[in-house]
Amino acid sequence: MTAMSSKTAGADPIELLETAFRSAMGAALGDEYAETDPIIKSSQNPQFGDYQANFAMGLAKRLGRKPRDLAQEVVDALDLSAVAEPAEVAGPGFINIRLKPGALGHLLDAMDQEALGVQPDPDPHSVAIDLCGVNVAKQMHVGHLRSTIIGDAIARIYERRGRKVFRENHLGDWGLPIAMVIDQLRRAETDLDRLTLPDLDRAYRDAQLSARADVRGLARAMEPPVAGPHRRAELEEQNAGAHEAMENAKRTLVKLQQGDPSIREDWEKLIRVTMDAVYESYELLNVRLGPANNRGESFFRDRLPDVIDAFVREGVAVEDEGALVVRFEDRDRPLLIRKSDGGFLYATTDLAAVRFRVHDLGATRVIYVVDARQRDHFRDIFDAAKKIGWDRTADGAAAELVHIPFGSVLGEDKRPLKTRSGENVTLRSLLVQAIERGEKEVISRAEDPAAPTHGAPRSELQRIGQAVGIGAVKYADLSNDLVRDYVFNFDRMIAFEGRTGPYLQYAHARICSIFARAEIDPESLRDRAVLPDEPEEKTLALMLLKYGGVVDDVARSLEPHRLCTYLYELADAYSSFYQKCPVLKADEASVRDSRLRLSDLTRRVLQDGLDLLGIEAPQRM
Repeated sequence: MTAMSSKTAGADPIELLETAFRSAMGAALGDEYAETDPIIKSSQNPQFGDYQANFAMGLAKRLGRKPRDLAQEVVDALDLSAVAEPAEVAGPGFINIRLKPGALGHLLDAMDQEALGVQPDPDPHSVAIDLCGVNVAKQMHVGHLRSTIIGDAIARIYERRGRKVFRENHLGDWGLPIAMVIDQLRRAETDLDRLTLPDLDRAYRDAQLSARADVRGLARAMEPPVAGPHRRAELEEQNAGAHEAMENAKRTLVKLQQGDPSIREDWEKLIRVTMDAVYESYELLNVRLGPANNRGESFFRDRLPDVIDAFVREGVAVEDEGALVVRFEDRDRPLLIRKSDGGFLYATTDLAAVRFRVHDLGATRVIYVVDARQRDHFRDIFDAAKKIGWDRTADGAAAELVHIPFGSVLGEDKRPLKTRSGENVTLRSLLVQAIERGEKEVISRAEDPAAPTHGAPRSELQRIGQAVGIGAVKYADLSNDLVRDYVFNFDRMIAFEGRTGPYLQYAHARICSIFARAEIDPESLRDRAVLPDEPEEKTLALMLLKYGGVVDDVARSLEPHRLCTYLYELADAYSSFYQKCPVLKADEASVRDSRLRLSDLTRRVLQDGLDLLGIEAPQRM
């Protein structure tokens, strides 16, 4: 028999059971089976137990034995007496396990610490996350919403597990497009000290249009039947103007690259105007990004020649009609890293960024939160980095390069979200509308005399409304499988029922109101026993104990929707518990205190989980 000491009762239940089963398999079947995965899962049907071990079928097939006999042999060597009732073999070889109420209480006691059962990540290296990706001289649009909040949520989860995280905002702040805007503004004699972001956005579009030639259209106009002289003149004038605009922009770019003080001053003003507006959106979104996170194309510009030199020196890149490319054995498409005229490309900058993030920042996981259309690009970049050995840190640790592709935000017509005029929806306009909707809903609910917020100052209601509106948008986005498109619907997002951010925020606030009404400090109950005897209490306790494993799973899978699903299921379990198990009106003081502790632990997990998603948890709603 293998003993399972009650001293280990502070661990995750599944970890405890896995340890005990591995020991039993080693004792029953031989040491070579002591590391076999017992495949412990939460039971789908509580009447059969709390957990189920499902290893017997697969292992019996390998050993040529009957699954039930094998399962029973392991159960005979198993000692779960400290935490569970005797295990039972069922069906073709399933092993059902039911925890003892007292053991559940001990496990919850152990979880009721600051960490809430979340274990530190054993990897001492950092994590680098490429997120947001703002382009200078352009407004943030709805596509930036996904990259920003997905990246921030993943960063928070790694930080929660003790990792050092570098949030890397790879700004589009260098190169010909920026030079085109500077040249456009200079020719228009624009006062850059009075420039606003909408002005800058228009200048960006005007610069693109002024440099757009129609060579093909002119060629067609010269073919029989030849177009009229006026049309030919228009096309010739357009092409000549476009050529001149492009040449002017190229000259401006050269001056910028050479450090011309006047051009550089204008460039810095463009960045300042752009980023001041971006920081306002960050603040509204409750994401942890600021000037220290900006490392754009300009940061890497002096590193690009070294990238080329390294690829040539190592024989990883070859010349192709004057250009420099990296070839791959499993695809026809090479990666172009230097043009035939000597110019660099986005790929060159991205390779410099990989090298910096792995070698200089020491990241063993470099994560790119960029939309799904860039999938092939990052596949090429990652494979090229591996070819040259840039997937290892300075101390020799292997670095994983990961692209998190995400889908589009769609309107009700199932097409990419646009304004009525057909323009891309700006991120700020979307956030302002979300806040207005949240405030309207919160203020409306506060009119009810029974509402906890009845009589609250309007400023507080507006603050809560902002948290609700932004939380609704973020939860709706993060709760979807990232790679899938989703339909943006404010009415559904702002609802206080169902799988929404406001539902979770309300669940948290409702628990806060229990303690506020009774004027009880949760800390005063920390020494009281947790006694989960009723089915709803046990269901809630088991759900709480999953939290650490869920956070670990999201850090591994990079799928925040799993945390969203867990928080919804936790809030739902608490709702059932609250309806069936009186808390403040419990018959006995010990039961009341136990239920209060369960309530407080649920509140803290909801608050912590929402914070990992970047969502505020108001104390009253």
